[in-house]
Amino acid sequence: MSEVINEREIDDIVQRIIDNFDGGKNIDVLNIFNKPDKAEVRELVDNMFRVVYPGYFRDRTYKIYNPGYSFGVTIEDLFYHLKKQVYLALDFCKRRGTLTDEERERESYKICKAFFEAIPKVREYVESDLEAAYDGDPAAGCFEEIILAYPGLMATTVYRLAHELYLLQTPVLPRLMTEYAHSETGIDIHPGARIDKNFFIDHGTGIVIGETAVIGKNVKVYQGVTIGALSTRGGQKLSGKKRHPTICDNVTIYAGASILGGDTVIGENTVIGGNTFITRSIDANTRVSMKNLEMEYRTNKDEIKTEELSQGDAWYYMI
Repeated sequence: MSEVINEREIDDIVQRIIDNFDGGKNIDVLNIFNKPDKAEVRELVDNMFRVVYPGYFRDRTYKIYNPGYSFGVTIEDLFYHLKKQVYLALDFCKRRGTLTDEERERESYKICKAFFEAIPKVREYVESDLEAAYDGDPAAGCFEEIILAYPGLMATTVYRLAHELYLLQTPVLPRLMTEYAHSETGIDIHPGARIDKNFFIDHGTGIVIGETAVIGKNVKVYQGVTIGALSTRGGQKLSGKKRHPTICDNVTIYAGASILGGDTVIGENTVIGGNTFITRSIDANTRVSMKNLEMEYRTNKDEIKTEELSQGDAWYYMI
């Protein structure tokens, strides 16, 4: 039986949907040509990797045999396209208020200039992250393997680039950048987090690090870890307040641990065991693990067997 299509009914449906684009909703933005482009931001991130890791991520669009000239072309092209996206993003900036076109032009150039001046610092931090990954993972065959294959280093690198734009109060773009990394790696790092050198994410899938988190040097984090807010019921009233934990130097956080709250401080040289749930500060030089978990087995005959495991409620002891 062939499907009957009533063109008039389809036209009526289309018109009713278009009429619903009345501009009265936050999701109504009909000017599609004056907004940051998500796809172009992703391309910008890919090009930034060519600058952070020269020689590892090649642009095959051009056949240029002089490396210096090739990188010069890449950097100039990146500056041009980043400035364009920053200019568009400034239309959304709450902190700066409404800007004229001339002010946005000046501000976008100023932001891009400061961002590119920070690239050597970003590369210094990324180098330390790479070394931390190699030193911390016996499965790592070489530095090249980590750069090309490790999702943790990719997510951390994108975060470090996005963080510089965040510090320059660039709207929208830093989140688009880290969400690109999130979609590729499963690792969600807010660009506002403050993360010091030698940061190593092992495996990584499911990690969440919130906007106001502070992480010290030589911190190692495994998959499924949340460094998050204790509660967000306050909504926008909490904006700008310290909502996420502070992790001090030389801390290791094992898989599945949740550390929550802006007043929570994990002291230096502490080890947080897997699947722990922490909402208060932990002293330095402490090991946190679980004890007295119980596993239940239920058979088809409704027979129940239990087995006490070696982990359960969180407990602490000094190293």
